[in-house]
Amino acid sequence: MHILYLHQQFQTREGFTGNRSYEFSKYLLKQAHTVTMICSGIENEPRLTVPAGQNYFQTEVDGIQCVPLAAALANPLHVTRLSGAARMWRFLQFSRLAKSVGKKLARPDVVFATSTPLTIGLAGMDLARHFKVPFVFEVRDLWPQALINIGALTNPLAIWWMRRMERRIYRAAQHLVALSPGMRDGIVRTGIPAERVTMIPNGSDLDLFRPDLDPGDARQRLGIGNRFAAIYFGAMGHANNLGYAVEAARILRDRGDRKIVLVLHGHGKERPDLEQYVRNEGLDNVLFSDPVPDKGCVARLVAACDVCLTIYRATNEQTWSPNKMFDALAAGRPVLINVGQWLGETIESNRCGYSVDPQHPAALADALQRLAASPELCAEFGRHARQLAERDFAREKLAAQLEAVLQSVCR
Repeated sequence: MHILYLHQQFQTREGFTGNRSYEFSKYLLKQAHTVTMICSGIENEPRLTVPAGQNYFQTEVDGIQCVPLAAALANPLHVTRLSGAARMWRFLQFSRLAKSVGKKLARPDVVFATSTPLTIGLAGMDLARHFKVPFVFEVRDLWPQALINIGALTNPLAIWWMRRMERRIYRAAQHLVALSPGMRDGIVRTGIPAERVTMIPNGSDLDLFRPDLDPGDARQRLGIGNRFAAIYFGAMGHANNLGYAVEAARILRDRGDRKIVLVLHGHGKERPDLEQYVRNEGLDNVLFSDPVPDKGCVARLVAACDVCLTIYRATNEQTWSPNKMFDALAAGRPVLINVGQWLGETIESNRCGYSVDPQHPAALADALQRLAASPELCAEFGRHARQLAERDFAREKLAAQLEAVLQSVCR
């Protein structure tokens, strides 16, 4: 097969966010398929940096035929700093350019577009029509429902417009891929038959994140010392609600517990406010980690810590499938998660950590103290985490499922 793959926020291993599309593409190449990737140019990845004065260019990255566009932002950590209107403008800009450039490329056998944002589906469906080939759409987040759930989208007109776009894209796709059971159910609720939706969750990066990884001097650089360290790594936007974690740190301080420290690694719109709050409260048990060159450095930060945090804003409907949780499992670290339903149940039922109450930061503080007091329990949870990652979330197993979906629509 020749797969025309559209991913606005595509990252290689030299990036520092999720690289699902890169790993899936590498697997497809090993199966003798051809992959052409339309993506945003990335400023911190020289191989994908669009030359000045050009709208796009074509290059090869590790066997993947890449077509970076001078549109939007490839780094989701930067996107979280923008207003909703500014983000949507950039997303639509990318979609329009992707349609224009994509029509100049060689005819594929299938068009595969992956969100977020939802607008990538507009380019995918248009290119599939142009080439008269099947269209497969991967839903990484339920837009607009996820935005409504966290209170980020309230304008009735915008909600109507995005719901209309969502249904239009879903109907145009011969098949859809959902990253969680909640996303699959949300797609089906729009009227799409269940047999047209396949659930393929995010995967664990078993090579980069490992229990035996040498952290180097990360503990010293971060200033952890001999303290028990819990790390959050990822975006710091409205949806992530890291105020919950910082409040847990304040509770630990007020309890007189000086042995636990929280490491917050990442960027986003909320980070300046979080840093200001930490300074105002004098919380020396919260450390902010500055940007690192690539995901390998993120893996060493995780290896320097004892526990990983997966934190989100509390909502009635949980549909997340966060990279950070699956990479924490691969690292063999206990996971503390404040998301219930599928994610929380996965952690609890496999004895990989604790699912804590998202409404009460004291629950996170309690869980941290419990783990800090029991190295044996931490080790047990860590072993179970790695076993779960290898058994259920190995990237090659998940990539093979995607290959089967693409082959089925081509047939």
